[in-house]
Amino acid sequence: MLGVRGAGRTVEVLTLYSTQSSGNSYKARLMLAKLGRPFRLVEVDIFAGEHRTPEFLAMNLEGRVPLLDVDGRFLAESNAILFYLAEGTPLLPDDPFARAEVLRWMFFEQNSHEPGIATARFWLRQVRGGRELRAHDVDRWMEEGYAALKVMERHLSARRYFVGDALTIADIALFAHTHVAEEGDFSLAAFPAVRDWLARVAAEPGHVDMSWRPGNAAADPALA
Repeated sequence: MLGVRGAGRTVEVLTLYSTQSSGNSYKARLMLAKLGRPFRLVEVDIFAGEHRTPEFLAMNLEGRVPLLDVDGRFLAESNAILFYLAEGTPLLPDDPFARAEVLRWMFFEQNSHEPGIATARFWLRQVRGGRELRAHDVDRWMEEGYAALKVMERHLSARRYFVGDALTIADIALFAHTHVAEEGDFSLAAFPAVRDWLARVAAEPGHVDMSWRPGNAAADPALA
């Protein structure tokens, strides 16, 4: 469990709206588990349209998961949630340049990594008939995903983590989709530095896999 630097931070009541199979939702669950933060987990079935109900859209106009409820204030976007939760912890450096580097790799994850790797996994693995529906996109996903993996391989060939010499939220953001990239038809065979990095992240204290749920996980009937 990671501690919080400093003292006096208010202990918020947290509820996480999440989809278990979502890599973005996994980022938030993994982060909360590593910090040892108690939270209520509400499963949102996006395939049943629970993210498009009036009740959910009232909390997040974009209708996306994950969504973090912090004492009645709602924070969307997985990497924004990571950044918020990491404040005051070792997962977000104090040094301004290092913090900017963390953000650089989180922007990379959203703009260069997720559009190929995560999108391919969603359509090819999770959506029934998705391969046929999006057959014209597969080559583009492969090109974009492998381009991102090559950037990661070059960066990690000379370092253990993405920023500095310790785990940060940049690693958590990139781990979530990379460790299941093969579910989207990507092979990691040609990326030994990436594979070694995945093993290091998974060996870090407090790590949980994508199937993990806290003991107080619940379904919210208001979303049905």
